[in-house]
Amino acid sequence: MPEVFTVKVEEGSPATDGKPSAGPVYRSIYAKEGLLEVPSDLESPWDFFRDSVKRNPNSKMLGRRQKTESKVGSYAWLTYQEVYDAALKMGSAMRSRGVNPGDRCGIYGSNCPEWIIAMEACNSCAVSYVPLYDTLGPNAVEFIINHAEVSIAFVQEKKIPSVLSCLVQCSSNLKTIVSFGSVSTTQKKEAEEHGASCFSWGEFLLLGCLDWDLPSKKKTDICTIMYTSGTTGDPKGVVIKNQAFMAEVLSVDHIIMLTDRVAGEDDVYFSFLPLAHVYDQIMETYCISKGSAIGFWQGDVRFLLEDVQALQPTIFCGVPRVFDRICAGIKSRLSSAGALQSTLFQCAYNYKLKYLEKGLPQHKAAPLFDRLVFDKTKQALGGRVRILLSGAAPLPRHVEEFMRVTSGSTLSQGYGLTESCAGCFTAIGDVYSMTGTVGVPMTTIEARLESVPEMEYDALSNVARGEICLRGNTLFSGYHKREDLTKEVMVDGWFHTGDIGEWQPNGVMKIIDRKKNIFKLSQGEYVAVENIENKYLQCPLIASIWVYGNSFESFLVAVVVPERKAIEDWALVHNVSDDFKSLCDNLKARKYILDELNSTGQKHQLRGFELLKAIHLESNPFDMERDIVTPTFKLKRPQLLKYYKDHIDLLYKEAKGAMQ
Repeated sequence: MPEVFTVKVEEGSPATDGKPSAGPVYRSIYAKEGLLEVPSDLESPWDFFRDSVKRNPNSKMLGRRQKTESKVGSYAWLTYQEVYDAALKMGSAMRSRGVNPGDRCGIYGSNCPEWIIAMEACNSCAVSYVPLYDTLGPNAVEFIINHAEVSIAFVQEKKIPSVLSCLVQCSSNLKTIVSFGSVSTTQKKEAEEHGASCFSWGEFLLLGCLDWDLPSKKKTDICTIMYTSGTTGDPKGVVIKNQAFMAEVLSVDHIIMLTDRVAGEDDVYFSFLPLAHVYDQIMETYCISKGSAIGFWQGDVRFLLEDVQALQPTIFCGVPRVFDRICAGIKSRLSSAGALQSTLFQCAYNYKLKYLEKGLPQHKAAPLFDRLVFDKTKQALGGRVRILLSGAAPLPRHVEEFMRVTSGSTLSQGYGLTESCAGCFTAIGDVYSMTGTVGVPMTTIEARLESVPEMEYDALSNVARGEICLRGNTLFSGYHKREDLTKEVMVDGWFHTGDIGEWQPNGVMKIIDRKKNIFKLSQGEYVAVENIENKYLQCPLIASIWVYGNSFESFLVAVVVPERKAIEDWALVHNVSDDFKSLCDNLKARKYILDELNSTGQKHQLRGFELLKAIHLESNPFDMERDIVTPTFKLKRPQLLKYYKDHIDLLYKEAKGAMQ
């Protein structure tokens, strides 16, 4: 393996005319001769699918668990040929309804075979598909349908009522609704009253045929308009063209080919991350391009790990929250297994970790312990996983280390945005020194840092820090109908991510902060709140934290979701017999958590004004139902302030009273 994983292709530039200085431009070592381009014979993601069907018509493609009233059974599968035929018929039916190349089609629902069939139907007839968010409620759906001028939508059966309820505001655009399942006579009638037609899945299939002339496709066609939830304001429509989408899929293949073993017909991917997000769409399209099978979860987080056991996937893309849960489950079983087994596990863990840190690859670090000890822990993900990927949020280092040691699989943490067509950086799965980082640029992208003087980040210093900026072949083509917002983030050909990175000595990137979440306290001190929250999150007593301050106050307060066990353990020691909700209101419990948080803050060198003066303990996890986090669990700060305004006012009042 190389010692440094990036190559410099351009020198940095000093600050000029009000523009901040910028560091050198780097590429991945795997793209040192030039960025990856899409071959001339590929025009659309449809080509990936069509070619896979030719190679593997009878291979398993899409699977879901069979359900009866009393139980959930094993996975039942559609072959590549069956999915291809269904997509062709759906594409033909769309044309018969007057949907033409370049028109927009909505897809609304949780992951299932119908989602992918609808996506491929759009690809077949050069129609841009627009995911309708499964988590943003009818208002956002209404906004997206009108903003993107969606004329047809494929909709999960249980979501039909919410689409019908916004038809009155969308009737000038939306003319056809196709259910993933069935529709009632009443629903058909309601649609007709607003000038639209509503079809069951089976009815719509019958409108299509297999023998029709597919329109020609071009790399410059818009593949999808993907609306990002955004932490403020209306959703933004990220325009992604065929060229960028395909380049990203090819780059995933390129990096896995150079550093691991590419996916094939014998691989199985577990689909549970929302297909409404680009991360899972890219991964599923990659699997389709390689002829792999895709098994869908039931759509209920309580049965997520049960579905994994039934599927036994070989490729698993997760988010930190899921990996954290898996780790907690393994640790919980270990703690109840007895002293001897715990000691053996710890001994095996330390031994393997030592050899991973020395640079040995996963399968050579401790093969004996892999068989004797870690064969049991890898069963948490079904026992066959060989590629683990994590994205959407930073993976805590202790969780990454635990998964690398115990899962029997390589693990790559990636970083990306909808605007970069999913991953723009990826750690190399078998390079342990990349733990805690997001690795190297994808082979389609160049990256540089831009200084942020107001946060004291200097892209030209010895330890280069600044805003991550990207250019290359996998960037979006602007925000739909929002040239003003596009110009804010695309400057001189560079996309400004809003994330603060730090180049490591081995040429890999570490995300350290977020540019926008910065404010001044009344005494003039700047506070980079996300950085502070990440430090407080290292306190084992808490699950989530939202830190708040403003320029009218001189100190910070926070709303904290404590770990239930931590509070209950404290109650046991202090002979308090209240339930969890009451314990969160207990003044002594609040003080205990506040002191522990500030102790963690001091350990991580937080400055005095970054410590907390008061906290509110919240017994309910931050959730999307209250619209206080995004679908990827990023905090929605304006909405949090609105929701907790009374608590925040009270915290400031209490803290000022205590300071007098």
